[in-house]
Amino acid sequence: MALKIRMARAGAKKRPFYQIVVADSRSPRDGRFIEKLGTYNPMLQKDNPERVKLRTERIQHWLGVGALPSERVARFLGDAGLRAKPEIRETPKRSAPRKKTQERAAGGAAAAPAAPVAPAGAAGEAAPA
Repeated sequence: MALKIRMARAGAKKRPFYQIVVADSRSPRDGRFIEKLGTYNPMLQKDNPERVKLRTERIQHWLGVGALPSERVARFLGDAGLRAKPEIRETPKRSAPRKKTQERAAGGAAAAPAAPVAPAGAAGEAAPA
């Protein structure tokens, strides 16, 4: 049985509230869980101590048994000092502009002058009298 420490959503529409639970990875997000390990209330300010509540001794027990935290829960555990903070993932390479697009942007910026200069007496300007 693969165990996960993850969040189960509770609360009303547009008023999220999450319970941090340990559950079998095959069970639904809001479905059956083994034990409740804490809560997360994203509606509170970030500096509010009630925003994230963790039962540290039980979380350490489940981590020792082999439960794996989800990405968000791993961040909470890192902030609480229960495990190393996960690395911040970089933007995926797939979303970066392709090689040809980068060459066009670099070539177009170097070849084009900053602002074209119109000769004196060009159309649209009044001739000096």
